[in-house]
Amino acid sequence: MRTKWEYKVAFVEQWERVSVEGHETRPEKGERRSAFGRRFLNTLGADGWELSGVQHTMPGRVYLIFKRPLEGSAEPDLSVVRHEQAAQSAGQPTQPLQPPEAGSGPQVVTL
Repeated sequence: MRTKWEYKVAFVEQWERVSVEGHETRPEKGERRSAFGRRFLNTLGADGWELSGVQHTMPGRVYLIFKRPLEGSAEPDLSVVRHEQAAQSAGQPTQPLQPPEAGSGPQVVTL
């Protein structure tokens, strides 16, 4: 049986701000950026998330892509796909997802 995966995407801005699914996290007062980054990554790792890819959008801004095996018979959250499908069937235009202030183009590195 093939492993099914679920994914989480985090937008990181110079380790001064991290946004995951609409929830922002910032360093605690006086916390170094490296300590904040380590704390963020350790928290996801403790929940079973593994860093599987990095997409650079511009200097200091990246998307981090995490994955973990999907447990049991659960299905991944397809709400973004369903939202776009519903908008298309209603005749509404959909906007493709764009990185904030996209530069000359994304560079994808798979770890």
